[in-house]
Amino acid sequence: MFLRLIHRFLETLLHLERRFEQPFLRPAFDAVLRMPIALLVTWLINLRRSHESVQLAEETVQPGEQDAVQTMIDEMRRHLVRDFPRGGFERAGNTKTHGLVRGVLRIHESLPANLRHGLFAEPKSYRCWVRFSGPGPHIEPDINDVGFGSISVKAMGVPGEKLWDDEEYTQDFTAVCTPSFVTPNVMANARLQYWSRRHLPIYYFFEPGRTHLLDFIMQGLWNETQTNPLGQTYYSCVPYLIGAGQAMQYSFWPKSKVPKRIPGVPFFPADNYLRDNMIRTLDRTEVAFELRVQLQTDPFLMPIENAAVLWPVRRSPRAGR
Repeated sequence: MFLRLIHRFLETLLHLERRFEQPFLRPAFDAVLRMPIALLVTWLINLRRSHESVQLAEETVQPGEQDAVQTMIDEMRRHLVRDFPRGGFERAGNTKTHGLVRGVLRIHESLPANLRHGLFAEPKSYRCWVRFSGPGPHIEPDINDVGFGSISVKAMGVPGEKLWDDEEYTQDFTAVCTPSFVTPNVMANARLQYWSRRHLPIYYFFEPGRTHLLDFIMQGLWNETQTNPLGQTYYSCVPYLIGAGQAMQYSFWPKSKVPKRIPGVPFFPADNYLRDNMIRTLDRTEVAFELRVQLQTDPFLMPIENAAVLWPVRRSPRAGR
């Protein structure tokens, strides 16, 4: 009960701060302080890591990884059974749908040869569905979420080998608003699911003996009051292969100017103002995102097995097209 009271107090402070953050505080903070703090935190994270004998794009199975994956599944299942009535389950993550839109994913002729693999192999356009959502695991008023959004792009008519038969001609791209992930690996994520199931997710970062204070700071640098899902940048956070021996992270960068005003803030914002801003935008114009790729060039500074590390753009810029 004591832990819940403290958690509720911290949550209330966060909700209050969210109502005054935009447009009064956050833009100036992001412009002046976000990247210097992010670079410092990344340096501190790397200072605590050990160098491993791995090559570029080399994946290694971590001790206890499979058990941790099963724990994540079990904790999510317990959470859903506890919180939702039978037949009324919501998604365990990225729960609240702000909007589902049709789109076209265009692969341009100017793509360099080293990126021409898989779906990117040749200039082509793919029909796609794009889902914008909030974090979950519950459907909260937009102003009370934890400050990030997600995008899911399902490209249609994509040939090639797939894991599931019912996805034979599709390919998915998923990304969130933070460039590094909330947990460094699946073992840590299993612990986060434990605290989330108890409705005390903040304690994941401050649990004695298992603290993740640097991850907490890094997430806080990008967790902010959301204004319009169509004007946000989204990052894959984790690496993917793009051809043999070549790893990359991708990101979606908005190219269109969209309305970002939150009507009623700070005291009376609408529960679904993010959806309202999407509707307001698409009623008047189409929007575009640029898919950018960041290639892994250093196996330590750009690790495969630690998703909490921010890959340095000075060593490998995020290239568009």
